[in-house]
Amino acid sequence: MIKEKTENYQLHREGERQYLTFLQLDKYKELKHLFTTRHGGVSEGHCASWNFGERHLDTAENILQNYEILGQVLGAGTDQMVTSAQTHTTNIKVVTGADRGKGVIRDRDYADIDGLVTDERNIAIITGHADCNAIFFFDPVKQVIGLAHSGWRGTLAGISAAMTLKMEQEYGCSPSDIIAGIGPSLCQDCFEVDEDVAQAFLEADEGNRQFCERRGCKTHIDLKGIIRRDLHAAGLKPGNLSDMELCTKCNKEMFFSHRGHQGRRGLMVAAMMLV
Repeated sequence: MIKEKTENYQLHREGERQYLTFLQLDKYKELKHLFTTRHGGVSEGHCASWNFGERHLDTAENILQNYEILGQVLGAGTDQMVTSAQTHTTNIKVVTGADRGKGVIRDRDYADIDGLVTDERNIAIITGHADCNAIFFFDPVKQVIGLAHSGWRGTLAGISAAMTLKMEQEYGCSPSDIIAGIGPSLCQDCFEVDEDVAQAFLEADEGNRQFCERRGCKTHIDLKGIIRRDLHAAGLKPGNLSDMELCTKCNKEMFFSHRGHQGRRGLMVAAMMLV
């Protein structure tokens, strides 16, 4: 069982619902944010109980009801939610009011989107996770929020730096003002890869070697370490970056883990909204 509270996060319990927030972001009253756990929804079986994806293992009715429960926590209706269309890219979509409800109660008219960013109020941006890193971004000066889904491919391609640049280009954000947080994901011990993936990281940046550790025939990669380095290099202040330091696979009783549950699992979400 994970700790109720650390210097970086708070575990919230509202009846059956359990979700996490960053203490560094909680102080901003204009911001709602959270990372869900597997507890608090209506799904059953492998997806028990707060599942937001994997429709082949669940029903559309259950998933919609789970979004409605999420809305109760956020203070938002399903018609205010916008979800990503994740394929492990570095593509980031600027979300506007015209996108309300897409991916939840309306079909998406976009694809290959692993990051969402907006400065509009009362729109909840949402990304899905079950081992991959959720990276939260908030600029309290320009009042801009962003979410990135960063699996190993997204981390290798630099989606965290891409989001920082997107916030600069679209909204005039200064990286030194941006506050970021890394949600639950695989730790280095649990992220082991074959030679081809390890080689891809070393070929992309020799500096990645410090985050790679050879153990027998496998290499263990510290994805969170790479993300932290990339965010600092993009101009974020060290004090503006929080890491929940929670592993999804090590805490399977709390989180869905693709590796930990051998692919038969539900999907959690990261969510942010300006109010």
